[in-house]
Order: sequence, then C-alpha cells, then structure tokens
Amino acid sequence: MEEKMSVKEGEYCGFQTLIEEPGVLIVTFDRPESLNASTAPMKRDLVEVLIQTQMDDAIRVVIFTGKGSAFWAGDDLKGYSGESSQVPQIHHGHHNPSGTYNGLRAISQALNTAVRNLDKLSIAAINGFAIQTGFSFALACDFRIASQSAKMGSATLRFGLLPDEGGQWLLVQHLGVAKAMDFMMRKRIVDGETAHELGLVHEVVPDDRLMDAALELARELAGGPQVAMRMLKRSIHLAAELTWDQSLDEIAAKTAVTDHLPDAREGASAFIEKREAQFNGWLEGRTEPSMDGPAPWEPDPE
Repeated sequence: MEEKMSVKEGEYCGFQTLIEEPGVLIVTFDRPESLNASTAPMKRDLVEVLIQTQMDDAIRVVIFTGKGSAFWAGDDLKGYSGESSQVPQIHHGHHNPSGTYNGLRAISQALNTAVRNLDKLSIAAINGFAIQTGFSFALACDFRIASQSAKMGSATLRFGLLPDEGGQWLLVQHLGVAKAMDFMMRKRIVDGETAHELGLVHEVVPDDRLMDAALELARELAGGPQVAMRMLKRSIHLAAELTWDQSLDEIAAKTAVTDHLPDAREGASAFIEKREAQFNGWLEGRTEPSMDGPAPWEPDPE
C-alpha cells in the first residue's frame, strides 16, 4: 500500500513543527540567536513542509510564529549555510547575477508563492521583529495577528537592496500604490498598533496572548467547511486580478462543486434543524464525499 504523505512533527532547518487538534500545524522559526533570520536551507525546508501540508488532509490551518524576540528578521547576511535533518544541502545563489536570479526564483520567491498557493488557511502570529523577508512572508499569509511589541517593515533600501521576494507587490495589495510608495521609499518600520491602523494586520493583542489568539482563530477556521473555504481563498486572491465577468464565471464553476458536497447538505440541514453544523465529515470519515444528487435545498426527483 502506498504510504500517505503527511507532515512530520519535529525539527527542520531553522524551524520546528507541532500539530494541535483539530488539524492545526504550528511552525515555529527557531534561530533566536540571529532573530530567526533565514538561510537557503531553511527556506527550502519550509517549501517542502508546505508541499506536504497541501497534500495532508489532516492539516486544515497553519500558524507561523517565531521563537524569542523576533518573528523573522530578514535573511541572515552573515551566513547562508545551514544543516537540515530532512533534505540535502542547497546553494543559496547570489554568487553571480545568474545565481541571484535563480536563487530568488527557485527558493525565496518560491516560498512566498507556496504559502499564497496553499489551499489551507495560514496565520502569521507576529511576536516581534518581522523585517524584510519575514515581513513579506507575513504579508503572504492569509491572516496576521501581531503582539503589542511587534515591529515590522521592509527597509531593504537601508542596505541598498530590493524587496526581492515580492514584498512590493504584496504591500501594494494591502496599502495601494501611494501608501506602499511612502512605506517602502521612506524605509518605515512600524509597531503593531500602527500596522493595524494601516490594515497590515488584522488584530493586535498583548504579548502573552498572541499564541492563544492565534490558536483561537485557527480552531475557528478549522471548524468551517474546508472545501468551500479553500475554494473561496483562491477566489478572493483571483478577484484582484480578474474582470467582473471572469470573477462571476470563476465562482460559478466552484459553486457547481461545493453545492453538491456533504458540507452543503450538512449546512442546510443544520439551519433547518436549528443546530450548529458539523462540517468536514468527509475528512473525519463520518460521510462519503459524494457529489450525486441535487443541491440540498432542492427536492430529490425520486
């Protein structure tokens, strides 16, 4: 029998993983001595874990956070190396112009693309410094909760560098062109409250409440109808790039699937019976993922 791909708990290069019920994967960046600054092997391990997460039905939500006083303080400019217990060593690129391009496309940009493309919802629990690479990664997540002591921004121009992981695109999506121009050109680093006012984070909580708040949100999301939520995530991302008619057609095609899934039947039944819906029976082995028959509010022709 073919072994099912699943996320492994434990230590990777620069981070650790832990799984909490119901299907919440917690990824903790674990290089506190360098403020969780990243290396190429760390990014490559993260991409691999995200691929495993995509293929693991047991995982519904992912939380990212950092150990110590930082969420993720950019790239480690002093050392691009790192040991990985899960995958072989990988070169960081940047040894020549071609290497820089390849390193960005294959590693750094691939990581932010992987978290954006992940069907499962993601939460950045920003516990401290989220700078440059760490800031763009947080922006790529679906939800952001910041501690009151959090500090975040791009500030790549302080080093004469560019936000090469796609940070400029992500910031424009959140702030618009004018505010993104001001934010990046003036090398702004903001605290959690200011980030909330700008719309960069969804919530700010006391430092000692950060993980509790992230887990509360994760469990709320994990209890929702997973197929519909995953399809809606993709539709929301696409809505910024599609025309009105394209968006209508795209959501209609997805609705042709979700209206005929067990979660839709359960949602309709729970509403009629005035009880809380128990979604995701197909994930938990309680129902078959059948798509036969009419939508749940339509009479059965038989």
